[in-house]
Amino acid sequence: MAEQKKQKVGSKKVNQLRPLDFGVNITVKVISKKLIAQRNRIAECLVGDETGIIIFTARNDQVDLIQEGSTLVLTKAKVDMFKGSMRLAVDRFGRIEVGAPASFSVEQDINMSLIEFERVDVVV
Repeated sequence: MAEQKKQKVGSKKVNQLRPLDFGVNITVKVISKKLIAQRNRIAECLVGDETGIIIFTARNDQVDLIQEGSTLVLTKAKVDMFKGSMRLAVDRFGRIEVGAPASFSVEQDINMSLIEFERVDVVV
C-alpha cells in the first residue's frame, strides 16, 4: 500500500487548511465546546477566524484550557480526517496557549468540517 505524503505548512487561516496538513500555526476563537467522552476527556470545539470555522478536537488537559469565547494560539497543529471531514487537533508535538482577545470576528458561514473529502488512490 502506498503511503500518503503529508505536506508541511506554516501559519495559515482556517479556509486554507487541507487534509493531512501538519505544523500549522493558527490563532482561533472558540465558538462552542461540547464534551463527547467524559471518561476519556475528549471535547469537540467549534473554533474559527475571520475566514471560517472548523471542529477542533481537544483531549485530556487541553479540555480544561478551552473556554467559550476565548482566543487560542495553536502551534504545530495538524488536520486529522474523521469520516471524510477535517478536524483540527494538537498532539504532543504541538502546543495550545490561551491568547489575548483577538480583534477579528468569526466568519461562521464557511464550515471547513462540513466539506467531505474522499480518498483516491492513483495507480501509476
